[in-house]
This record gives sequence, structure tokens and C-alpha cells, in this order.
Amino acid sequence: MNRIKLAIFDLDGVITSTTNEHFIAWSELFKKNFGIDLSPELEVRTRGVSRRDSLNVLLDHYDLAVDEKKLKALMEEKNEHYRSLIETFDASDLMEGALPLIEYLREQGVLIALGSASRNAPMLLKNLGIEAFFDFVVDPAGKKGKPEPDIFLSAMRHFELEASECIAFEDAVAGVEAINRAGMFSIGVGDEDLSHADLHIKTFKALSLRKIKGIIQG
Repeated sequence: MNRIKLAIFDLDGVITSTTNEHFIAWSELFKKNFGIDLSPELEVRTRGVSRRDSLNVLLDHYDLAVDEKKLKALMEEKNEHYRSLIETFDASDLMEGALPLIEYLREQGVLIALGSASRNAPMLLKNLGIEAFFDFVVDPAGKKGKPEPDIFLSAMRHFELEASECIAFEDAVAGVEAINRAGMFSIGVGDEDLSHADLHIKTFKALSLRKIKGIIQG
């Protein structure tokens, strides 16, 4: 592996956790519009994918069909509620160890990009007080969602790099698969079964500076 020049981070579950907020918004949407109490087991199936894909997963699970106009209205309603839940996020909502890792990578001359499917990512980075640490934020609009590799490839191509010069961090099965499809070194973070990642850690505290330095240097 070449020396790493770019590190791409997912947002939710990696830099901060908005998992509860997302599922609360989805749950209230389905209760209001369909009279359905979402099963908690569905949360993991909506993790790390786009808003449209998440909604389709939930609709398919309950065998519900809506037209495109209704689909867009539901997505907008969910997003408005979700944004109201995260508007108070600040630096205290950063995942433990995320910022020190980003700072270390920057000290080593590694570029930092955000590869999230969320269109609310810029707002969250600003609220968390870390937008200045990111050299590039991928715009997910018009790109295929994870597990397709488009989001990660977009960051790589922005800097005119090769996949072997990039690493990426994800907490979801679909996200790790997207990194792998992009041909990059994948680091899975969290309790989910991410055994398909090149490296799986429970938390950033488990990733020593010696280990990350070895990965960077190739």
C-alpha cells in the first residue's frame, strides 16, 4: 500500500452519533402517516444509507407503496423533524477520540474529507465546531448511495489520488462495503459486525497512534 494521503470519514456513528435522532424521526413519521410503530430492529437497516434508501427499506418492510410525490413529501417531513433534533448539537457530541485522530492525521500531512450520505453534514460539522478540519466535504446529491462506492470515489478524485493512497472510516455494513468497492483501506468503527473491514475497532481509543502511523506509512 502506498503512503496514505487522504482519510475519509463517515459522519454518523464515526464523528458523532445521530442514530437515535434519525430513528426517532423515522418512527414518528411512520406513526403519524401510517399508524405504524417501527420495529427497533429496523434501525440497523437504515444506518449509513441515504434518506431515500432508508425510506424505501421501511416502506418495503411494511409492504407500503407510495408515488414519487408522496415519497418526496415524506422525506422532507422526516428531514425537518430530524434537523430540529440535531440543531442543538455541539462539540460535546463528538465521538470520543474522533477529533484527536483527525488532528493527528492532519499533523502527519494527511488530507481530511467527509464522505457522508447526509445532506445535513455541513450543518452538523459547523455545530460540532470542526468544519475547519475538513479539506473537502462530498456533496451526496446525484451520487449513488452506499454500498455503491461513489461517495468515497468522489473525495479521492477531488484530490486526484489513487485508491491505494486513501483510507476511510465507517460504522455501517453498507459503508464498509462501499469503501471496499472503492479499493481503499477500510476501517470499521463500532459494535456492529464489520468483519469485512480491513481493520475493525470498537472505538477510536482502540486505535493506537503506532497502529495508525503504520497504516499511513504503508
